[in-house]
Amino acid sequence: MFKSPIAKIAKKVCPAVITVLVSKDLPKVEDFYSFPFGGKEYIMPKNNGNKENLESTQIGGGSGFIISKDGYIITSNHVVADMNADYTVIIEPTKKFPAKVLSRNPINDLAILKIDALNLPYIEMADSDKIEIGQEVLAVGNALGEFTDTLSAGIVSGLSRYITAFGGIENQTQNLRGLIQTDAAINPGNSGGPLVNMQGQVIGINTATIMGAQNIGFAIPINYAKKDLQEVKKFGKILVPFLGIKYVLISKEMAKANKLPVEDGAIVVREALGESPVIKNSSADKAGIREFDILIYCNGEKITLENPLAHILQKCPIGRETTFEILRNGEKLELKANLSEKE
Repeated sequence: MFKSPIAKIAKKVCPAVITVLVSKDLPKVEDFYSFPFGGKEYIMPKNNGNKENLESTQIGGGSGFIISKDGYIITSNHVVADMNADYTVIIEPTKKFPAKVLSRNPINDLAILKIDALNLPYIEMADSDKIEIGQEVLAVGNALGEFTDTLSAGIVSGLSRYITAFGGIENQTQNLRGLIQTDAAINPGNSGGPLVNMQGQVIGINTATIMGAQNIGFAIPINYAKKDLQEVKKFGKILVPFLGIKYVLISKEMAKANKLPVEDGAIVVREALGESPVIKNSSADKAGIREFDILIYCNGEKITLENPLAHILQKCPIGRETTFEILRNGEKLELKANLSEKE
């Protein structure tokens, strides 16, 4: 009797795919009342406002997967973005563990969790730099937050994709780059689950879909998570290089509207009525970067909307010299900064 290789992969992978529950202590709803607005009646929850009258309420959830026997878990940052929430990992209906968020990386939409447990099933990590367009993959997760261990098959449809995503607790805009595109179905609730190859190894973390389109989903390459995991195990956190400026990425439309001399780069500008865009005594301040400077290159990499400064800085070692090519009053300058660690 022929047995599908997918069934074999499912047995290997599914035990390590988990559910992440997000909960907060919220006022207990005691009753409901009618609220007329705009010619309609809305039913609103009613509570007495007593801070002691709180109950733990589930406010969200997502998927994740275990990558070590001792309880390290990878998921999407937007699944665990709420700093004030509590997180619970469900491995099986009878196996639930409180989870500690060790790191959040909003730039790559990655997070690392830890639970206190041993001898757990886990998924091996592949080298996502070696994947090819057309190779078969499986997306695994808890679709819609309800259907656990949902598998969908497909192929790698594209590599190094760039998208603007909306999500998280405040539905914030997020630019993601270097993504794996797949036609394997990725549904709400699948975020944070693994995209695996036909050897049952994880190659990516499911993160986003295109609303209104079919068979277009995206995953973050697993190699992005390996560096974060290594730093978390060594330092207890991820090390984020810090330059110390506020800036806006330049687009063609912005350049035209403001008569800027270039159509790419990052212009150093303050927020409205805010403090100086160059933080005092920061790496940028010591390097001589000023307001209205346009950063064009960082360590030889061109700064663009598709390759933003934040992504380039992630690759720059802390404490080592980083070279910036900037444009100031029409003149090109080269400045060097020793990046500090973001607190």
